[in-house]
Amino acid sequence: MASTPNADVIVVGAGNAGLCAALAAVEQGARVVVLERGGRDERGGNTAFTAGAMRVAYDGVEQLIELMPDLSPEDLAITDFGEYRESAFMNDMARVTEFRADPDLVETLATRSFKTLKWMTTKGVRFLPIYGRQAFKVNNRFKFWGGLTIEASGGGPGLIEALFNAAEAAGIEVRYQARAISLLTSSSGQVEGVRIRQGGRAIDVFASAVVLACGGFQANTEWRTRYLGPGWDLAKVRGTRFNTGDGIRMALDAGAMPFGNWSGCHAVGWDRNAPEFGDLAVGDGFQKHSYPFGIMVNAEGRRFVDEGADFRNYTYASYGQVILRQPHQFAWQIFDRKVTHLLRDEYRIRQVTKVVGDTIEELAGKLDGVDARQFEKTIQEYNASVRTDVPFDPNVKDGRSADLPIPKSNWANLIDEPPFAAYQVTCGITFTFGGLHIDGDARVIDTEGQPLSGLYACGELVGGLFYFNYPGGTGLTAGAVFGRIAGGSAGRAAVGGSVASSAAAIAGPTWA
Repeated sequence: MASTPNADVIVVGAGNAGLCAALAAVEQGARVVVLERGGRDERGGNTAFTAGAMRVAYDGVEQLIELMPDLSPEDLAITDFGEYRESAFMNDMARVTEFRADPDLVETLATRSFKTLKWMTTKGVRFLPIYGRQAFKVNNRFKFWGGLTIEASGGGPGLIEALFNAAEAAGIEVRYQARAISLLTSSSGQVEGVRIRQGGRAIDVFASAVVLACGGFQANTEWRTRYLGPGWDLAKVRGTRFNTGDGIRMALDAGAMPFGNWSGCHAVGWDRNAPEFGDLAVGDGFQKHSYPFGIMVNAEGRRFVDEGADFRNYTYASYGQVILRQPHQFAWQIFDRKVTHLLRDEYRIRQVTKVVGDTIEELAGKLDGVDARQFEKTIQEYNASVRTDVPFDPNVKDGRSADLPIPKSNWANLIDEPPFAAYQVTCGITFTFGGLHIDGDARVIDTEGQPLSGLYACGELVGGLFYFNYPGGTGLTAGAVFGRIAGGSAGRAAVGGSVASSAAAIAGPTWA
């Protein structure tokens, strides 16, 4: 068995959470090694596949200017950025998770979101307003909605590039194609490092503290079926092929407590003919999130969900599993000419499963796998139920509804202006909700309710934040918030400090 020189902190995983942890550990004076299972061309975990949206609490546009100093007077003059206070963030988390989310984790996430993003700007990360996807122009003015206002410049790939540049500048060592296979522990249970497989051999890497930041188990077909249930082996994986639950397994083997919604996940409408795993050349372009402005039908030609139940931000992460439960695991999203200009850019990529018709009858004949006669009947019944007396407004929940057994609560428009377009989708799984239990210092908790000495966790393998559903843009923010906490805690412990009080640490200059 080979061994390597010691580091102070090992971070397993080189996505947003892992790199934030590494940068925070370096700030404490720690020597850091990051282990990346992929090669340089596949680095970045799930982050590299995202659009880069990050949910953040802010009291008004003045705080947004701190995060986006490049906002021009012209931008400010034509945009209603509103506010999204910490209380609103916490309320959204509670509401969409049916009040199951761990309140301490939620409070930490909401109250530290702004300071964490501000800290990220000091590492070279730039933020921009999400025009187009999160704000529509009505009466010559943009209005942001759904609590999601900013994104990392360059999306997920841009975020990863900025964080890697910061890591390189900070002298952080990154080892590629280094798969973590087990934790190294002492006879007393202290975590002492990680055993990796690299270049066909096992290598022990020793450190005073280990941060696990290597994602959930969504790329593990067997685990998906075991924990999420029958049929989940048929879902497509939106992101990296490397998130197979290694970090969770290693921690459980060391005595960690399983925590959170192990039968739940983030899953969306995803192009029916997308590859089995994410494609970095396409990124998140296979997603199809403009369904609130149309309808969705299954193979029987019937609607099966309220497309306008809420803003897209609060429904898209749960509707993927609804699509998975439909006959043959697919659906078609239907739009007419009136809303074409509202469709997100992902509907215009080259790799899209799309059909067009000048009449509903023509479109029905092109919907592969759909009962055409029932589809035509569904359109007729839907059009007859739309409340045309209520004005349509994409920036608010407008109450323009269709009164049907499965209602459409908002944004209901007649589907009557050709050309008609349809896009075929299936279920794309993003990440799983079950994982490890951490405390306020991101220490991993064991089955006895005590911290596992030397072990910390952040990112998608943390359980307890998300149940059943997910507010859009929360994942990257949670990864950064808890990554910063985990790295800071591990770094302080590794260089002889204490992590007894995260509140004291945050009050000090480290977290300012």
